[in-house]
Amino acid sequence: MLQVNALAVGPVLANCYIISNPKNHEALIVDPGAEPTTLIRRIEELEVQPVAILLTHAHYDHIGAVDALRDRYEIPVYLSAEEEEWLSHPNKNLSAMLGEAVTARPAEYLFKPEEILEIADFSFKVVATPGHSPGGVSLIFEDNEFVMTGDALFAGSVGRTDLPGSEPKKLIPNVRQKLFTLPPSFKIYPGHGEPSTLAHEMNTNPFFN
Repeated sequence: MLQVNALAVGPVLANCYIISNPKNHEALIVDPGAEPTTLIRRIEELEVQPVAILLTHAHYDHIGAVDALRDRYEIPVYLSAEEEEWLSHPNKNLSAMLGEAVTARPAEYLFKPEEILEIADFSFKVVATPGHSPGGVSLIFEDNEFVMTGDALFAGSVGRTDLPGSEPKKLIPNVRQKLFTLPPSFKIYPGHGEPSTLAHEMNTNPFFN
């Protein structure tokens, strides 16, 4: 079974996840938003070797440590094609709103819709869950029964849809169609806050009841 380590980093406490395979000690890094030194320290404590960086979307609070980790471990970055330009564009990734430009070099790989990706010994499905941002994706690790939901679905809430590039009418239907059709026992790991399960969110999340 894969192991998931979470670190909340940066001023808005965005979750960065290190998904590791205990068999070969390889790891995927999801949404390294800030504090590269903190993230590198945890990676070294876990004694894992990162093989890729996966971005659920390209808002500033999820990309701030991308280049530092990419350069240290010499690994590629994966991102939705809809947000290809956001990494280098402070207005689009919203860092300009803070008066501080957060940028990263272009991604090496752009997700294709509904694709199943195999990276090293990791296998997962990429599904589009836009609404919070146009290129938002969720990463489904079916064999391990969990989903990285980014800022689409939180424990007890959903991502904001009042930001530039948000599409309020899309978020709720996409979560229902792409995530709530999965087995309810699946665990969710959101971009902010605590983990939950799809069953719990289906039954208690006020945005769906």
